[in-house]
Amino acid sequence: MKLPEFFKPILWSYDFPAIDSEKNKKVIIVNTINYGDLKHWHWLIQHYGKEAVKDVLEQIPSSEIRPRALRLATTIFSIKNFNYAPRGIN
Repeated sequence: MKLPEFFKPILWSYDFPAIDSEKNKKVIIVNTINYGDLKHWHWLIQHYGKEAVKDVLEQIPSSEIRPRALRLATTIFSIKNFNYAPRGIN
């Protein structure tokens, strides 16, 4: 499924016509959480559902989400734990 045109500004670094809402779900969710506004977040919830967005966010390192967006996403999607990226071995 193609994305609405209002996603173009937050997915500027991708080939927008080639983006598919199912195949590129993680990219869409992460970029929307980081750079989207209320209409983008609303579309995410309507299209994927809160649980699906939560599942994707819990699979990624919290460092992929901007700090201010992280707090809001944690509250809205009831995220208890993010996947933390492992540190290098000394």
